[in-house]
Amino acid sequence: MDAPIGRFDTARPAPDCLGELAGPVADAVREWSGSVPADRIVHVDTDPQWADTAVFVEHYGRELLEQSANCVVVAGRRGGETTLAACVVLSTTRVDVNGVVRRQLGARKASFASMDTAVGETGMEYGGITPLGLPAAWPLLVDSAVVDLPYVLVGSGRRRGKLLVPGKAFAELPGAVVLEGLGVAV
Repeated sequence: MDAPIGRFDTARPAPDCLGELAGPVADAVREWSGSVPADRIVHVDTDPQWADTAVFVEHYGRELLEQSANCVVVAGRRGGETTLAACVVLSTTRVDVNGVVRRQLGARKASFASMDTAVGETGMEYGGITPLGLPAAWPLLVDSAVVDLPYVLVGSGRRRGKLLVPGKAFAELPGAVVLEGLGVAV
């Protein structure tokens, strides 16, 4: 199969390669119930040595720079309570942690979660965290620009491999809240 975006040697419907995904991501694909059919989520094999964004787009397609998203884990604190959430923004932007995220979570302070927390709580590899398969209780904050794209490149839960997901599918993920201005220009 040809990938809908980018130039990848191997592209297959995600339901056909569950073993290539992190456990929670494979479970999310297996239990998929969104309006976008699960077989429209595409897994592409990528080499971790080309994971750096500049090298990645040079190898797999320059257009991917504008069609890639990052998923980061944040921690909002108020009093003695901490709320973990995930944020999905285009890779050409950064998450507005101290503005949009802090207000959306009703937190006094918000910051990026530590690597140990992000990996431990998601069951995914650092650098491959994806919005599919996150803990059900977490808010998932998605920048509206991500939802507007026909396809978006995101992690697969592992450093090797990526997912190509129709943008509108992000709005249907558990806990998803689509927000304007979540991603701000770098």
